[in-house]
Amino acid sequence: MIKVVAVGTDGSETADKAVEFALEMAQKYGARLVVASSYKPVNEDTIRHDQKDAPEDIQWSINPTQEVDATLRKVEERARERSIEAVSEAREGEPADVLCEIAEQHGADVIVVGNRGMHRRVLGSVPNSVSHKAPCSVMIVKTT
Repeated sequence: MIKVVAVGTDGSETADKAVEFALEMAQKYGARLVVASSYKPVNEDTIRHDQKDAPEDIQWSINPTQEVDATLRKVEERARERSIEAVSEAREGEPADVLCEIAEQHGADVIVVGNRGMHRRVLGSVPNSVSHKAPCSVMIVKTT
């Protein structure tokens, strides 16, 4: 029985295909969806520059996770439209590590990840790393 489906996204078109598959899987099994994303730290000077150039009323909202948070909220909204319980989390770190850690902490039964990078045989590609580090089953979705 699948009770928790985890999926990672960076907001890209290929990641969206994996997200759509995860949404369908969660809906089919009545499972909870856990959406994960990672980010890298942003230089403080860059943040200050972006804040300075932004309109005064939104300067407070500029932060390193701004785009990641927006991406996660969109997936949560898509889940709600399908009556799927969903939670999301973003953490600093490497995408594969972050996805596996979040999946494990939420008790995921399966991680859904796109195949982008699988054909390259490059160590460190996200799907390859997830397939080796995952604390649960992994569904690799053809996204390319």
